[in-house]
Amino acid sequence: MDCSLRARITNPSPAVSQFSGEGRSRQASRVSFRPMASAVPVEEPAAAAAEAKPRPSGDSFIRHHLRSLSAYQPILPFEVLSARLGRKPEDIIKLDANENPYGPPPEVATALGNLKFPYVYPDPESRHLRAALAEDSGLELEHILVGCGADELIDLIMRLGFSSSCTCFLLGSSSQSTHNEWCNCRCVLEPGDKIVDCPPTFTMYEFDASVNAALVIKVPRLPDFSLDIANIVKVVEQEKPKCIFLTSPNNPDGSVINDEDLLKMLDLPVLVVLDEAYVEFSSLQSRMTWVKKHDNLIVLRTFSKRAGLAGLRVGYGAFPLTIIEYLWRAKQPYNVSVAAEVSACAALQNPTYLESVKNLLLQERERLFNLLKGIPYLKPFPSHANFILCEVTSGKDAKKIKEDLAKMGVMIRHYDKKELKGYIRISVGKPEHTDALMEGFKALQL
Repeated sequence: MDCSLRARITNPSPAVSQFSGEGRSRQASRVSFRPMASAVPVEEPAAAAAEAKPRPSGDSFIRHHLRSLSAYQPILPFEVLSARLGRKPEDIIKLDANENPYGPPPEVATALGNLKFPYVYPDPESRHLRAALAEDSGLELEHILVGCGADELIDLIMRLGFSSSCTCFLLGSSSQSTHNEWCNCRCVLEPGDKIVDCPPTFTMYEFDASVNAALVIKVPRLPDFSLDIANIVKVVEQEKPKCIFLTSPNNPDGSVINDEDLLKMLDLPVLVVLDEAYVEFSSLQSRMTWVKKHDNLIVLRTFSKRAGLAGLRVGYGAFPLTIIEYLWRAKQPYNVSVAAEVSACAALQNPTYLESVKNLLLQERERLFNLLKGIPYLKPFPSHANFILCEVTSGKDAKKIKEDLAKMGVMIRHYDKKELKGYIRISVGKPEHTDALMEGFKALQL
């Protein structure tokens, strides 16, 4: 049968139905042909076979290990909290994410208001910011890389340092011959590679390792939250991990790593990533300049805590020249926005403000610690950061304490994982924030 005739049989023209006489006659005649059309195959055999072939579902394209990955649980933002609590954002006292309540220096708002070229892509090398950071840290800018928060650099390090078959880069190896099938011209963590994690600590290390299909070897901290150095040495010798992540001051307890223990870690055949997100609140000097002497050390820093720029996502790292060369090759070209770079540069222009805010938070940390010691069901731990970890005792429920305080508009963090089950963490805020928190605790005791 002619194709045009088949089309007319199965799809009568809508225009024909408008006519009462001849149209009805033609329509009837077309209907009489329909039984004949059933004898003629409307679809080609090949098309029918293709239709019968099962189509792959979207998740079949996802790497197997990612299908069971649990999402990272971030702190809820102001807008969501406001809706859930029925309170205005300004009426919520947020002591759950270690943010700087004083915000950035006033120069930041001025710089953002004077932003001239937001429609132009940012400098891929963040030259102005890296130069300012070199002056601030005393480390040459060739060692410094800036990221969209330190989180981006953590992920970049993971992807760069663990592929055993990628031609791009492999720590500790001088021969690379083939690309990993998932490399796509970027290094990807090889399934089965190992990292050492020392919980309780910042959970992004374990999360990013899982994303990159690494095995996480956990060496729990001692009861006072210090590192179990002897066990770390043993694990490195036996398991041959590629990397160990250390935080000083450590989140969530605020403990620090002294020079002696850090040097012991650097003597091991492993890449040491030292996260110094909270170092400004401690009595320690940053170890950024150490990367010039230790080829297996990376030091990470952030503007989120010190400069109150958590919402703009600016982090940076100090790297040995033998490593940073490959990070430049693998990083996204426009990873730091124009607004973020301008804001960070403006913040560094007012070191007096940064120092003043730091001192205010240190004073309030001491006051908060002493007040928490007076609560009978809390055991606070000394901290070198802008937060205080407390063990909840006397049979009290840490989660319920958090929920009850939230109803009063005061947000804190609670933990339910085994290393910290029954603990809460409280960020250091302004004096009025501490006052509201203590009023909340007082109400819970009634």
